[in-house]
Parts: sequence; C-alpha cells; structure tokens
Amino acid sequence: MDIMQSGEAKFQFDRRHIKAILFDMLIAAMDTTASSTEWILTELLRHPQVTKKLQKELQQVVGLDRMVEESDLENLNYLDMVVKEGLRLHPVAPLFYHESMEDCVVDGFHVQKGSRIIINCYAIHRDPNVWPEPEKFLPERFVGSSVDFRGRDFQLLPFGSGRRSCPGMQLAVTIVRLVVAQLVHCFEWELPNGIQPCDLDIDEKFGIVTCREKPLMAIPTYRLKK
Repeated sequence: MDIMQSGEAKFQFDRRHIKAILFDMLIAAMDTTASSTEWILTELLRHPQVTKKLQKELQQVVGLDRMVEESDLENLNYLDMVVKEGLRLHPVAPLFYHESMEDCVVDGFHVQKGSRIIINCYAIHRDPNVWPEPEKFLPERFVGSSVDFRGRDFQLLPFGSGRRSCPGMQLAVTIVRLVVAQLVHCFEWELPNGIQPCDLDIDEKFGIVTCREKPLMAIPTYRLKK
C-alpha cells in the first residue's frame, strides 16, 4: 500500500487484490489452524502433567482474574514449547511440493530442472537421529534450544522454508497459541465416558490437511475467578 500511495508502483492495486490476498490467507488458514489446535489439545489431554505445568505458567503470568490476551504470549515460554512440540509431532501439512529451478546435485543425486520434489516433513519431524524419542510428546525437548519453526532449522518445518513457506505462518501461530492458552487457562478438561488419557486415540485422517480421524470430545469446567 505504501508503494502504491508513493506512485512508484508499476501496476494498480485495488480492492480485488486486497480481497484475493485476504482470501488466500484466511481460507488456507481455517482447516490448518483448527487442526493444529485440535492436535495440541489432544496431546495435552493425553499428558495431564504437561497441562498442569502449562496452567501453572499461565496462572503465574496472567493470574486467574482474566483471560489470556495476545500481549501475554511473549511471556509464555512453556506454551511456546508445547506448540512447537505439537507442530513437530502432528504437522497438518506433512508433504510439501517443490519444483527444481535448475539442474543440481543433492546428496549425490542428480536432479533435473523442472523435477517435482516432495519434502516429507512428517518423516523429518520423527527422525530418531535428530529427535530423541521422536514418538513421544515432550515439550521440554525445546528447553535451551534455538530450534524454531520459521524455516531456518530444517529439522522442524511445519510451515515449509524459503520463498515458498506459508505466508500465513505468523497469523496461524498467533491464533493457535492464543486459542490453546485460553482454553487451557479458562477450563479444566475431562475426557467423556471415563476414558483414560493414555487411551485417547490419535488416529489420523490423511488429506490435504492431516486431521484427527474422529473429532476430539472433552468436557470443560470453568476455572477462572470471574
């Protein structure tokens, strides 16, 4: 918009372009963000000790007199670890599709220009050579770690990397962190029908977005003072 208003742009930017950009950002973010949130809540229900630790951090930072606000997120370090671990264990887009721009050699393999390249981030995220006990939900693995999900660390790529990475990454991460924080902070959660945490299924339904095969069901009890 600044470029357009300065008169330096070589094309006209109008309401149609704004609509297209917002459509791309919001439509693509709906299923992925909802699925990421559901997977993280699933793991929290399967690991009550992690939930209690997260609630303790939320109580210390936010208190029990109000809901979590976006301005609180930068002070919630354990929440950040929980979200990272959820995105590692359950990437909602497990495969990324790329095309080689020129002939190249990658790890001894000759790749021709125009080749379709499929990146299996699901396998990368569960590589035992990189992640100790990769099948376990362990947010503490990120204590003291600089590994992030913004594409600079190739062992964690829930949003891809480089110019083809997800343009809505910041929006998605903010929404997921805020929703998870509010749900954990405002409510105690219980599984229905006497289901034990260890028995909660984590079966996947594969598609463009990898979501739970069955929707998550849990019973909330309000815990804030107001």
